[in-house]
Amino acid sequence: MKHSFSDLRRLWTYAVDLHFDVKMATFYSVLNKIFDLAPPLLIGAAVDVVVKRKESLLSNFGFVEVMDQLYVLAILTFLIWALESLFEYLFQVRWRGIAQKIQHGLRMDGYKHLQDLELSYFEDKSTGNLISILNDDVNQLERFLDGGANSILQVSTTIIVIGGIFFYLNPVVALFAFIPVPLILLGSFYYQKKIEPRYKEVRDQAGFLSGLLNNNILGMATIKSYTAEIHEWKRLEKRSLDYSKANEHAITLSSSFSPLIRMVILMGFLFTLVLGGHYTTTGVLAVGSYSVLIFMTQRLLWPLTGLGATFDLYQRAMASTRRIFSLIDTQRKINEGTFSSTEKPKCIEFKDVSFSYNNEAKTLQKINLLLNEGESVGLVGPTGSGKSTLVKLLLRFYETNQGEILLDGKSIKDWKFISLRQLFSYVGQDVYLFNGTVEENIKFGTLDASTDLVKEAAKKASVHEFIEGLPLGYQTLIGERGQKLSGGQRQRLSLARAILKNAPIFIFDEATSAVDNETEAVIQKSLEELTKTKTAIIIAHRLSTVVNADKIFVLDSGEIVEEGTHQDLVVKEGLYHKLWQVQTGLK
Repeated sequence: MKHSFSDLRRLWTYAVDLHFDVKMATFYSVLNKIFDLAPPLLIGAAVDVVVKRKESLLSNFGFVEVMDQLYVLAILTFLIWALESLFEYLFQVRWRGIAQKIQHGLRMDGYKHLQDLELSYFEDKSTGNLISILNDDVNQLERFLDGGANSILQVSTTIIVIGGIFFYLNPVVALFAFIPVPLILLGSFYYQKKIEPRYKEVRDQAGFLSGLLNNNILGMATIKSYTAEIHEWKRLEKRSLDYSKANEHAITLSSSFSPLIRMVILMGFLFTLVLGGHYTTTGVLAVGSYSVLIFMTQRLLWPLTGLGATFDLYQRAMASTRRIFSLIDTQRKINEGTFSSTEKPKCIEFKDVSFSYNNEAKTLQKINLLLNEGESVGLVGPTGSGKSTLVKLLLRFYETNQGEILLDGKSIKDWKFISLRQLFSYVGQDVYLFNGTVEENIKFGTLDASTDLVKEAAKKASVHEFIEGLPLGYQTLIGERGQKLSGGQRQRLSLARAILKNAPIFIFDEATSAVDNETEAVIQKSLEELTKTKTAIIIAHRLSTVVNADKIFVLDSGEIVEEGTHQDLVVKEGLYHKLWQVQTGLK
């Protein structure tokens, strides 16, 4: 319960721009309920007119004739129903508008914060669970704001308004009729306390299930190739059952609430029926007033049966809200600086750089490396030697444990992220293409580029002719992750994307490791042209990719063990020499 109110306060603080809208929506909800409660009063007045005729309450206002009194009641009934309908329309529009604005704001703020987090955050996070937070949890909150908030307000209004009427007409009957109200409210608080952890488990299990589904759909080709369909089906079955059991655990408690409330409500209705009837037959209470009490008792107590469903919706929403704000509150481990520049760096220097993932064994140890403007540098070495890690540190995807990386003598920690990363055009071995057209994927990162520039970049990447041969050319949809294309075609589109960005520094991270010889030759040719005018960092498993580099650094177990040109390193007969012999078939 304490957590729920805390989450609600946090939501109120978050939606500061919507405070006026919330107040107006609350005002409309209250007025709608007040006019909704008026008809029983009119019914009581009509009974009073029929029974007392010219001595009815309305006769005191100058309407002596019975038909005049009935005409007045008819006009009042029309006005009340019209106003009730008007305010129902207004509160629905307001609450639904608030729900849409809050869900949109939370989703966008959550996603923006997610983009700001360092890559290490995603290493132990399930993609499906994050999607569940940004989609399912946000939608759960939207559902509560759509109807649940109004329900709570209208139940509260009902208790206050009818309570006032009851105590005005007969305090004794009111006292007994209201006995169920505190019992129901106390029961509701106790129910919230019990149901809260159960709905947290439901949301957690929903995230796990979403994560497994996301991974399996993305990895469907692997599942099929290893004929692991039955195994994955069983894994999904277990997750789905866990989610169902968590829901059943919550439903078992939530379903018991309404039946118990009904029995407590029955007490209040019976008190009103019997005690009010007694006072009416003894002349203490007027027949019209007794009619009002009977109708009002139902209008008071019956909505309370819906409290179970409303609190159920509320607890689900608060469990989701907690998960959303938990994501938004995640602290960044890497913070950007304030420096920005569009000047081409004259040199890049790694100075005594050491790094390890999650405080494990050192991935890099005391790396010292200097790259001047216009030079091409090759990074080679066995798998796991730390080549790609150097690039991730340069782009500040991760933070160095020791030492620093300098651009023209200024630490990259002082740079703004966007200014730093705009200096680089990156081509990796794991090419990611989006579900869009060929042109949209090449323009990614350079969205204002003209079609002519896109085609020019495609020609430099030797992929223009292939694109022209597609059914719709540059407007052909390539499917999610570019599934309609071969590995080599995806790699060349990625290269075209980097060429179009035209950053002063190019990074090629194993750009030819997963392509055939023909594609490698095409990419190699493009690299040779680019490195004539650009600063380039080339990470390569195939040494043929770096033979023309100005400098080659050989890494082994996180350390630079050799450096020099291709000719220098072959002559030294060290690690590079051994790798060269293996790849050329000389050993």
